[in-house]
Amino acid sequence: LRPFILRRTKEQVANELPEKVEQTLYCDMGKEQTRLYDELRQHYRESILGMVESKGLGKTKIHVLEALLRLRQAACHPALLDRGQALDASAKMDVLIPHLEELIEEGHKALVFSQFTSMLSIVQEHLDQKNIVYEYLDGQTRDRKERVDRFQTDKDCGIFLISLKAGGLGLNLTAADYVFILDPWWNPAVETQAIDRAHRVGQTKRVFAYKLICRNTVEEKITELQQQKRELADAILEENQSVLKNLSSDDLELLLS
Repeated sequence: LRPFILRRTKEQVANELPEKVEQTLYCDMGKEQTRLYDELRQHYRESILGMVESKGLGKTKIHVLEALLRLRQAACHPALLDRGQALDASAKMDVLIPHLEELIEEGHKALVFSQFTSMLSIVQEHLDQKNIVYEYLDGQTRDRKERVDRFQTDKDCGIFLISLKAGGLGLNLTAADYVFILDPWWNPAVETQAIDRAHRVGQTKRVFAYKLICRNTVEEKITELQQQKRELADAILEENQSVLKNLSSDDLELLLS
């Protein structure tokens, strides 16, 4: 038997925290991004579902992962699949960048998380074009403390771009009162941990957290699975025992629909 784990929620431990408001921002892909996504989905739907039918889900998991990764990348930005794509060819950039500009103008600070460092690089290019000061952190970053300190104390540095796996835990970023999750993760707890870099002891302002989801894509299906299996996800403390590990053939059919 596994040892008993006492799990206290943050609300129990720190009920003096200000409110946290979470919202999904739905993004509508343009004609070209939709065409690219639909072609990719059709390709994987035909190849993957046929493979699963003949070999079973267990023996095709690596191909399933590849298909889901590519579809998620296409929903984020076509340039994640083809660097030749235009910088502004993404519905998410159309939503994110105006939000960030407005927040900076109003004196707020924001964290921007993505699993894809290539997606963060595209955001960097947009911010550079607009002369917006930001910090950046991924798994290769050595001077983490210096970057965190600068974001926390420098009033001119209003944006922190962070790779989800590198900065989802252990960082204290209470200078931010806005959080953007650019792409959904299988396990909602990972997203919650990222948001809680800002919503933690020391935060004095209400925190607004936005998850960007492209309509009619695998991202919408992932959030459906998260809701259906939320109890399971909440019960599992280990990050690697996420929804992905428990995918059924029906789940796969949903994701590729």
